[in-house]
Amino acid sequence: MNPLNHVAILMDGNGRWGLKYKKSRNEGHKEGLITIEKIIKETIKQKIKYLTLYAFSTENWNRPKKEINYLFNLLENFLSNKIENLHEQNIKLNIIGIKNFSKKLNKLLSFSEKKTSKNQILNINLAINYGSKSEIVNAIKEINKSNDKVNEKNFSKYLQTKNIPDPEILIRTGNTKRLSNFLLWQLAYTEIFFEKKLWPDFSEKDYVKIIKNFRKIKRNFGKI
Repeated sequence: MNPLNHVAILMDGNGRWGLKYKKSRNEGHKEGLITIEKIIKETIKQKIKYLTLYAFSTENWNRPKKEINYLFNLLENFLSNKIENLHEQNIKLNIIGIKNFSKKLNKLLSFSEKKTSKNQILNINLAINYGSKSEIVNAIKEINKSNDKVNEKNFSKYLQTKNIPDPEILIRTGNTKRLSNFLLWQLAYTEIFFEKKLWPDFSEKDYVKIIKNFRKIKRNFGKI
């Protein structure tokens, strides 16, 4: 049975769900938060130590300003209302991405990271304003400034996911089959599961099914 330490999820389909059922993309984003909470609980139940959630990419700035503002207000409210609960559950929150948001949100993100920094039951990596190509370019610049020998092991130390194991599983919901500039270096040997359901419809049962399927896969890593 394959060991499983890290699941990464590309949570796609909130906007489409909102338009389909509520005639509002924003309502889909709101519903997506409920799914996040369900998946966090199931991740803990499955004794998985790392969960990386792609919340907002560097390309998402091209969306309508009203939708962007709504997303960040939703994030602010979620952290303000839920960070104590996450802390009580012994969950650690780590932000990956470029923190160039409003002063209020930057402060809230830093506070949330600091408050949960010693927690151990689950490490949640929230990717906000994250782009893997930019991450790789920045890592190249940093390693060139150092005296480190350029190799895979050393290079990984300059990524925002340093000290975090690479994901064994990537799940993308929303019936779209692409990586969308997400963890391009880290996903080299990750098993990828594309799910037809939109993110708000993705259930704990769907999640467990993927985990069970992963456990059965023969992972060769180039060997026979």
